[in-house]
Amino acid sequence: MKNILLINGHEYHNNSTGKLNETLLELIKNTLKGHYSIRETIIKEGYDVKIEQSKFEWADIVIFQTPIFWFNFPALCKKYIDEVYEHGKFYSSSSVYGDGGKMKGKKYMLSVTWAAPQNVFSNMKEPFLEGKNVDDVLIAMHKTQQFVGLEKLPTLSNHSAY
Repeated sequence: MKNILLINGHEYHNNSTGKLNETLLELIKNTLKGHYSIRETIIKEGYDVKIEQSKFEWADIVIFQTPIFWFNFPALCKKYIDEVYEHGKFYSSSSVYGDGGKMKGKKYMLSVTWAAPQNVFSNMKEPFLEGKNVDDVLIAMHKTQQFVGLEKLPTLSNHSAY
């Protein structure tokens, strides 16, 4: 049985209360239970860095369920990564930049929600995103995971989430 770590990266704001994020996490858990071992982290409830690191060591797949704030992880989710992805545990120096990841053999998925409508992505007529798709826009999030050795699974993107 594969081990899956679910990370709830939601951060409360008046216009982002987290209901959709929680609903999607419940749907993911209900779909996976019985087929996978599941552990969960709800970042806004706090966490212990060493316990989180052990969850990553345990996990075969990490799923980040998070809204997108300003084209990136919410601040609390970014802080979590800054604290948990420790040098020596998640990555090390390498003669080839970005090849020192210690999480090789593990996978990750971004399951994200946007206020942006789907039609603004990959659409050359929409000038703001310049024809970029969701994964192009989330490149920093993907490169962070690649840097620690995680392999990308397809992104699940939900749009017009207000």
